[in-house]
Amino acid sequence: MPGDKKFKTKELSKQINSARLSFVDDTTMYDLLHIHSGSLSPLGLMQDSQNKIQLLIDEDIMDWEYIGMHPCDNTATLKIAKNDFIVTILKAIHHDYQVVHLVGEDSIA
Repeated sequence: MPGDKKFKTKELSKQINSARLSFVDDTTMYDLLHIHSGSLSPLGLMQDSQNKIQLLIDEDIMDWEYIGMHPCDNTATLKIAKNDFIVTILKAIHHDYQVVHLVGEDSIA
């Protein structure tokens, strides 16, 4: 999602039919993706060979030509053509994605 939006779990949970969303602890994140907190990246999905992780992309991102993400280490950011990521990278790592509508801070009354 764009960095200027405030993430609301309630807003997202309704869209993906989840009764409860929470953030994963560092140990579980490392076990699933071999990434530590602060370095989470969609590129980490290459470590998810069992497809336990579902990638959600805010619809605003779908209008962008380029997206930025960590190379699984938060000391750098990669600028990747959105279509290259979706068509080439996700296909190569056998992952799909779901587009969600996130309004942000003013969305929940």
